[in-house]
Amino acid sequence: MELKTARSNTNKKPKKIELKKIEDMVKKEGSVILYFDRENSHKDLLELQEHFENEGKSVYLREVRYGLADNEYMYEVHIL
Repeated sequence: MELKTARSNTNKKPKKIELKKIEDMVKKEGSVILYFDRENSHKDLLELQEHFENEGKSVYLREVRYGLADNEYMYEVHIL
């Protein structure tokens, strides 16, 4: 599974991150907070949540709005 991380600039394209890299981050840190771009499908983020819950982790997923326009949001994921 490949997800797009949140943009650092609204004019740039989002960078991609593999599930394996996220797993490595969780193993190393124990818990992580990640921000994903709006171009990710909600279904993919729910699959990410389910993957880590099956491993016994707690996952919190929410939508973060940073502007008033409909397309000004990102996803925040906490994996504990």
